Amino acid sequence: MNHISELTTELSALYEGLKNGTIETKIAAEMNNTAGKIIHAQRVQLEYAELRKEQPDISFMKTKAKPKAKVEA
Repeated sequence: MNHISELTTELSALYEGLKNGTIETKIAAEMNNTAGKIIHAQRVQLEYAELRKEQPDISFMKTKAKPKAKVEA
């Protein structure tokens, strides 16, 4: 997982798996806990940069560029 959008996708899949019973509650809880720690670590980086009046460069917070659709004339 390299980007926040990927974490969002993973958490959505986790929710669906928990909802439909394909993921055990204990495993879902641990995965959710880990995701929370990742998000918290990013929040700390952002807060630190804000205090220093800096623009942080956090690759995890960036989204992958999607290829542009071809427009046919």
